[in-house]
Amino acid sequence: HGDTTALLLLSTGVDAAYVGNVGGVVRPAAGARAATDVRMSTEVTFGDASRKALLAGIDAVANAVKVTLGPKGRNVVLERAYGVPEVVNDGVTIAREVELEDRKANVGAKLLVEVASKTDQKAGDGTTTSTVLTQALVSEGLKLVASGANPIALQRGLQKASKLLAAEVKELARPVDEDKDIQSVATIATGSESMGRTIANCFKRVGANGATMVEDGQTLTDEIDFTEGMEIERGFISPYFVKNQEAQTAEFDSPKILITDRKISNMQELVPLLENIVRTKAPLLIIAEDITGEALSSIVLNKMRGVLDVCAIKAPGFGDRRRGYLEDIATLTGGTFVTEQLGLSLEQVTEDMLGEAARVSVAKERTTMIATGKHTEAVAERIKTIRAEIAESDSQFDTEKATERIAKLGGAIGRIKVGAATETELKDKKLRYEDALNSVKAAMNEGIVPGGGCTLVYLLRTKEKIAEAMTDFDERLAVDILFRAMEAPIIQIAENAGEEGAIVLERVKGQDWGFGWNAATGTYVNLLDDGVIDPATVTQQAILNSCSIAASVLTTSALITDVKEEDPMMGMDDGMGGMGGMPGMYRSATAARSHGVATALGVAAARPHNLAAGLHWGAW
Repeated sequence: HGDTTALLLLSTGVDAAYVGNVGGVVRPAAGARAATDVRMSTEVTFGDASRKALLAGIDAVANAVKVTLGPKGRNVVLERAYGVPEVVNDGVTIAREVELEDRKANVGAKLLVEVASKTDQKAGDGTTTSTVLTQALVSEGLKLVASGANPIALQRGLQKASKLLAAEVKELARPVDEDKDIQSVATIATGSESMGRTIANCFKRVGANGATMVEDGQTLTDEIDFTEGMEIERGFISPYFVKNQEAQTAEFDSPKILITDRKISNMQELVPLLENIVRTKAPLLIIAEDITGEALSSIVLNKMRGVLDVCAIKAPGFGDRRRGYLEDIATLTGGTFVTEQLGLSLEQVTEDMLGEAARVSVAKERTTMIATGKHTEAVAERIKTIRAEIAESDSQFDTEKATERIAKLGGAIGRIKVGAATETELKDKKLRYEDALNSVKAAMNEGIVPGGGCTLVYLLRTKEKIAEAMTDFDERLAVDILFRAMEAPIIQIAENAGEEGAIVLERVKGQDWGFGWNAATGTYVNLLDDGVIDPATVTQQAILNSCSIAASVLTTSALITDVKEEDPMMGMDDGMGGMGGMPGMYRSATAARSHGVATALGVAAARPHNLAAGLHWGAW
């Protein structure tokens, strides 16, 4: 009888996995379980129930994020499993931390994270504005869908209207032509005048092609460190190349530079070139994938005896990126990149194929190269090529690396070393600096517009113009909900500052371009003159991304989520001792009977600890 019971349990799992549609929701049969744990059952939610579940998730994220909007926005504390909690003011960081227990609502939360992430990727800031817009669009749009509006027409209307509004923002944008504009953008993004001033000073020093990075500092105050010329994150291969023992560096004036992606181990490959270098007595820097064996020992020996003034470093980067870095160095120094792909070997290298720099300093982990300035046209062309690569790239990591390459070729590199009293404050300041740097870059590319949600309020007057571009009544309804949603950011900024949002909105409506409410001072002023400005890209991306996700939610008619299943080994006895949860085995006879499986061991099996270990396992 016990064997039959066990057999029946095994044979029912798959057949009874699902039941029919009950109340718009398909649910797994009670107690049903697949024969193996490979297959997971799913739950399908239809119609209004699916859209309401998504809205619940969107509201959960948006309500946590929107408290940070504006100069008087609050912070959010994030729990960390290890280390201290983080106090942050960054919309996308907060959104990414939200994980809801309700799986259906969690899908909506993840959609809102996508809005914030896309805006952050394209514009670098404006993630909170995107979140607030999306919440308003979805809540207004679902009312229309419930009242019988065509969701597909609403989707078309939102897509058309968002593109037209983005074009309007682009036309209104003013180019960044003063240092104070950069400082204003940075101050708004960080919420701190001193941090804004630090970023403005950094951008002024590094120039248009320069790069600014944020690093952890070792002091209580923020510091700026500048590096002129090209910096390579590679140091000397052997300490015997050191010339300045006190500083542990090797410095050269007007050195020749050999650039190759080859691994050099045979000294004979270098002999013809080195003989020419000895005759000219010029310093030599070798950049190669690696130098080992007799080649390294011979070069070090000649260096120690004073025959050669030489130093060797490994090529920067890895894989395909290494080739790009080496080509950059060859362009900057006017040398030839020696690679087998071009049919060049080291024996063929002549002195005129070597690059040249004004000055090179090699440390243990870093090499700095100052260019001669003779190859500015070639460098400008190289920078154009890299910018084209950035335009075609979808990877944020690749874009950052390419931007860094441009900075090394065409300008200086500025490092903001963030100082703080505690680790929590340090992380918060770093996030603010990173947001501000992205905002400044976006402003320099696309121009600036008034901040504080006032650009969206100014665009409300274009409603009739946008509505005329729609083809049917439902598309015009989409324009209505979009223009109602555009009021949400300024209302939220006012409420975070302790003011009545509707009153502020009515006061700003219909005013001239640039007029708005400065939440920091609580006054109505010309925001462009007051320095309350946003990059145009931020406003454009906030509109485009929020409309995209909102349209997707409105056209949803079914939601499929996984059903959370309990671990079959949970709650079982520990009668198996140290064996853990082995598949298909019960830890004790008591656990076996709790799952409805009779045992053939009788009374003896009910007292497993009275049996020898071998008999216990053998019987089972």
